[in-house]
This record gives sequence, C-alpha cells and structure tokens, in this order.
Amino acid sequence: MRTMLLLGFGTAAAIAAYGWSAAAAEEPPAQAATLGEAISGGKLLLNLRPRWEHVEQDNKPENGDALTLRTLYGWRTKFWKGLSVTLEGINVENLNGHDFTVTPSATSPYPVIADPDDSDINQLYLDYTGLPKTLVRGGRQSIKIDNVRFIGNVEFRQNMQMFNAVGVENTRLPDTRLYAGYLFRQKTTLATEREIDAPIFNARHTWKPGNNLIGYAYLQDQAVTGQNLNTGPVAGFTDNSNRIFGVRADGAYPIGAKWKLLYTAEYADQSNYSGGDSRIDADYWHLGAGPQFGDWYVRVDYEQLGSNDGLYGFQTPLGTNHLFQGWADQFLTTPRQGIRDLFLVAGGKLRKLGIYAEVHRFESDFGGIDFGEEFDIGLTYPLLKGLTGKIEYADYSAGDAVPGDALANKVDVRKFWLTLVYQF
Repeated sequence: MRTMLLLGFGTAAAIAAYGWSAAAAEEPPAQAATLGEAISGGKLLLNLRPRWEHVEQDNKPENGDALTLRTLYGWRTKFWKGLSVTLEGINVENLNGHDFTVTPSATSPYPVIADPDDSDINQLYLDYTGLPKTLVRGGRQSIKIDNVRFIGNVEFRQNMQMFNAVGVENTRLPDTRLYAGYLFRQKTTLATEREIDAPIFNARHTWKPGNNLIGYAYLQDQAVTGQNLNTGPVAGFTDNSNRIFGVRADGAYPIGAKWKLLYTAEYADQSNYSGGDSRIDADYWHLGAGPQFGDWYVRVDYEQLGSNDGLYGFQTPLGTNHLFQGWADQFLTTPRQGIRDLFLVAGGKLRKLGIYAEVHRFESDFGGIDFGEEFDIGLTYPLLKGLTGKIEYADYSAGDAVPGDALANKVDVRKFWLTLVYQF
C-alpha cells in the first residue's frame, strides 16, 4: 500500500492518524520529575530527504530537473506536569541550479517543480495531557485527518503544508475519537503564508479493528485559497470560502485467515460559506473495494469531484492533493467541469521490496470531456537502518483539448523521482 510503502493511499483503513500520536489522548505519557529532566530527557528530531525530480512536459522546450535536500531538525521534550514542547526547523535547498520553475510561468522554458528554497520553523507547538483521555495541541503543527483528502500536510513536497492551530482530541467514548480544531494561519508548500479562519471537526468510530465510520465538517473562511478559478469562460471568483460536510466508511474487513476485503464509501457536500461565491455548490463521491491476501492487494475505485453545471468543480484546498488523481499533479485544482476518476490500484511486498501501482481514467463530470489517463508506479526498499530508498514514476497522457480554459486544457507529462529518506 502506498500508505505504508510510499506514504500514500492503498488500504484506506491504514491512514487513521492525525498529525500527532493518538496514544497521548488514550494513555497518560510518562512524566519527568523536573523541568530540567523534561528538557534533557527529550527526543532528537532529525529527518533528511535528498530527492531528484525530473519532469518532461510536452509544451515546454526544456526538461525540468531539481536536486533538492530537505532537512528537518529539532527537539521534543518529555512531559512535565502534563506539558511537552516540540520545536522543529526546516531547511530546503536546491543543489543543482534552477532548471525548473517553482510556479507556473508562460515565459519559462521549464516545467514546474514546486520546491522553493526555504529556512524556517516548521513546527512549534505545546501539548497538554492533563485532562483524562484528552490531548490539546496549540501552535504551528502538521495536521493529517483520515486519508488526508480534505486536511493534510502535503508531505510529498519538500516544503510541507503547516497550520498555526489549536486542536483537541478526546477518546473518552468507547472506540471513538473526537477531534475539534481551529486553523488561523496556513503555511503553503510554496513557503508562503496566508491568514485563515477555519473551524474543523472530525468524529471517528471504530466498530471493528481496522474498520471505521467517520463524520466531518470543515469550515474554511478564506477568500484566497491558492486556487485559480478565474480562467476559462467562467470567471470572477474573488472569494473561495467554502464549507464541507461529509461521511465516510472505510476499512479492511477480515474474511479468512489471510484474506481481507478493502472498502471505501464516502460522500461530501461543498457549498459557499462566510461570503464565498454563490457558485460554490458541488458534491463528492468515493466508492471502492477489492481483496487483500497477506501483503498483496488489488482494488478498483471511483472518485467524483462534482460540477455545478460547469460553473464550479468540487475543491479540496487544504488536502494532500498529490495523492489523488495521479501523481503527475495535473488536477491539484479541480476544473470547473469536475472530474470523474476511475482507477485500479495494486501493490504489495516482495521480500523487503514494496511495490505500488495505479492506473487512472479521467473524464469530466459535466460536458463529456475526456481528461486523459495516467499510469503511476513506485518502489521502496529499506537500504540501512533508518534509511529508505524510493523510485517513483508518473506518466500522464492528455485527452481532449479545451482551448481557452487553462485548468481543463492539459498536455502529456512524465515525472520521475529518486528519493532517499533518513529518519533518526
């Protein structure tokens, strides 16, 4: 599963954690006797990720190449009187010149590789566990909810998405996890920061180990969400504030000693919120299932990001969108015609080698447009203790031309990644 193998999306039930360890909300962590012991007895945080990304795009005369190094470094104290502090810095550095552009540019001969240089505080937050089966976290933090479709940290990019936020997670009800948060600042993968006013809610009930029923509400009061909705025949979106209400069921249901049935069923509704454009009105469907035998699985999924009669397509502006609609990142913003994505997923492990592949067929939800197809494959292998190697490839073939609509009009794109990850 790419969840386990390539930090992605195989068995939906495998992605169940928020951005922090849920264990702190269930069992009180060990406490240091003194403040000095809490600091000196803490944990070093160190993660190194060098990566080469290569992009070939048919409407660009030059190929894109980026050799970058991401370094995460910091310290997490032990708990003292129910409190713990985590401080993590980030440095992203381009090592081979700029044979790419960080943002779309009509004049650049290079395609986009969205990894700008950056040095900053990546995370700085305070945890409090003084209430029974409750974790309170405040500060700049990574937040990952469910399968990161709607709220995620975009961990694939060298600069991750972070939020200045306050969140409370509670597990007092049997087999149930309740989360409520408030996001008030967003740091994007381009290392830019935006104000945001977003209460978020998520309730998860595990009715059988590995099988969950989920309800959620994400209310985003943010006029500028980073989506370009001012292209094509429909223009004039000045406020993209929206709210999403949804329900989800996912899991891996055991049907034998080694067999499991993987499944996902999800529905969400998106509409305008707090002054958002009245055309923001669309729904979302995800249905999928397939067998798993041991480490090997195959499943067929259908995901629909609906359209409001060609005026607006369902958007996920706070999600980890790289993991959906193919790895070539052709649909990070949904075209106004919406997307229907029928895809086959397969993967497993061959000794230590992790293998994962997807095949996608895209079409519009409105207007009968062929949006093309894509093939993705990834391999991962543990090289040494703490060191993992990854090879990933994405091949997108465009469908119908849609002149005058930049979000819908695509060209053929091929991407290749070679990544090393060292985790201390």
